[in-house]
Amino acid sequence: MEDAIAVRGLVVDRGGRRVLDGIDATVPRGSVTGLLGPSGSGKTTLMRAIVGVQVITAGTVTVLGAPAGSAQLRHRVGYLTQAPSVYADLTVRENVRYFAALHGRGRAEADRAMTDVGLASAAGQLVGTLSGGQRSRASLACALVGEPELVVLDEPTVGQDPVLRADLWARFHELAAAGTALLVSSHVMDEAARCDRLLLIREGRLIADDTPAAVRAAAGVDDLDEAFLRLIRAGEAGGPAGSAAGEA
Repeated sequence: MEDAIAVRGLVVDRGGRRVLDGIDATVPRGSVTGLLGPSGSGKTTLMRAIVGVQVITAGTVTVLGAPAGSAQLRHRVGYLTQAPSVYADLTVRENVRYFAALHGRGRAEADRAMTDVGLASAAGQLVGTLSGGQRSRASLACALVGEPELVVLDEPTVGQDPVLRADLWARFHELAAAGTALLVSSHVMDEAARCDRLLLIREGRLIADDTPAAVRAAAGVDDLDEAFLRLIRAGEAGGPAGSAAGEA
């Protein structure tokens, strides 16, 4: 079966500046792939290109066997942006049921999505009265309620307490075990170890595409924070540690 995402030679220029520079990467089906890198490294731009809302300069992005942004992908891809994408004047339940209806799903699926993100007890609250972390989870429920084959999540755990973060990651892995592909971005390196595979990006370039264990081995350290730093330094110096990029 083909990869859920295949990016080849992707270049994106914005405002006269090169934001992504020759990205080659894949995201397997049935796995959680982490997109890690510092703020401003190009993570969100790459995700926008994958969901088909980013104008690209060169290269190709194929999603579930079709060009990114194709109409046929509309109900097959779930996307969570950094900014909450729900209606503040509706309750959590009304929001999730609305998005469920757009995907031909019913109330049972909507209720399950709210439970999965820990918002069952807040279902009757107006989204405008929720905390930032709760709004993010309401948006996540709306992204998941259509049971997409690919889920693209832009920093979904920001603002969540440690218990909820652990619960969300457990849910991500349950989805992957059922065959869903997930691409999850974060600038927090301690989340890298929760992923099946890592894409490490810096200043618009991919510096590693491998499993967490292989990234550690390539850098020669056990700590992923330190591994990331070593890969950056090796790449700047043209050293061999950069060979982690693209290896299977």
